[in-house]
Amino acid sequence: MTAEYTHTNAFRGATFSDVDLSGASFRDCDLSRVRISSSLVTELHISGFDGEAGRVVVDDVDVSAFVAAELDRRHPERVQLRAVKTADDVRAMWETIDGLWSSTIARAEQLPEATRAERVDGEWSFVETLRHLVFATDSWVGRMILDDPKAYHRIGLPPTDFGPDGAAALGIDLDAQPGYDEVAALYAQRRARIRGIVDGLTDTELERICTGSLSPSAGPESHSVGDCLRVLLREHCEHRRFAERDLTLLEG
Repeated sequence: MTAEYTHTNAFRGATFSDVDLSGASFRDCDLSRVRISSSLVTELHISGFDGEAGRVVVDDVDVSAFVAAELDRRHPERVQLRAVKTADDVRAMWETIDGLWSSTIARAEQLPEATRAERVDGEWSFVETLRHLVFATDSWVGRMILDDPKAYHRIGLPPTDFGPDGAAALGIDLDAQPGYDEVAALYAQRRARIRGIVDGLTDTELERICTGSLSPSAGPESHSVGDCLRVLLREHCEHRRFAERDLTLLEG
């Protein structure tokens, strides 16, 4: 059985020489300042949220700017999101994202239901991705903007580093296995909720400060409505990028 190491700093500063790490996976890890020398890196894959894996140097060439520019070329909604400042910008951004997600959902629905629940390389399935966007909406709209103390739906899916005790405290069932139709209907409700928020948004409302606790283990934190929405818009942009990537593989 393959060894698994979690919640440890035992390898901080370690040196690996003549070691076989082929097929190893690193998730939610701090790999800052890792150096790989005289080693085979064929098919090495690095995936960072919002393209922010950090500065990456290959054979003394900094490829970070190239990666960022290529992501912007493939996904121009990233550029639009960075320019969001006013309520009108938020509305325009949501129009873009909502349209993109409609296309992605239509694409996914061409696949068998079992395939929509299939993971690619250990990443979330399409169904799990929608469940996570439900959780993100419950967090940033329900809990923060609307100040609903019972904002979380049972089948929402928190980030992978969100502990089971914290999920249970929010009423979330990490063992739930909902079908696609239930998840899609719930996500449609959350999209409608976001639409309701952005349709009535004003520049003054963007600056309103919201305070709430996003997890049982964390204390209250404060964010403007604008910042809450920008986080949520970013979640939708990035998880669609991952979903589109995996749908391509599933279709093949």
